[in-house]
Amino acid sequence: MKKSTDELMKILKNKNSYDDFIRENNTSMNDQSLTEALEYLLMVNNISKADAISHSNLQRNYAYQIFSGQRIPSRDKLIMLCIGMNADQEQTSNLLRKIKAAPLYAKDKRDSIILFGIMHRISVIDINILLYEHHMKCLE
Repeated sequence: MKKSTDELMKILKNKNSYDDFIRENNTSMNDQSLTEALEYLLMVNNISKADAISHSNLQRNYAYQIFSGQRIPSRDKLIMLCIGMNADQEQTSNLLRKIKAAPLYAKDKRDSIILFGIMHRISVIDINILLYEHHMKCLE
């Protein structure tokens, strides 16, 4: 069974050898690629790649390059793709970690608008309208 991040942090803190830590906890590590994580999310959320791309408002060719691993998206582009895939906040955060991007932060006004949109299943266009109305940079 996979261990939670908190459990792994406690174990890691108490280990004297990283090799011992990995040997004992390798099955709990998350080494899935962005491409694998995107494919998994499509399956879990029962959405086709074409529908996800359409709902993301990303250029079709660019989005397919993200799915194939040919391109690493910017934070905004990945957020748009997550919205297109009906990803929840946790799924979006997990994908943002894959590209080493900052997580969505509720104390940041722009991020809080995006989080509101994700939590309420608002489209990219409607999130951008909210961002614009609050004088924030739109997702692009």
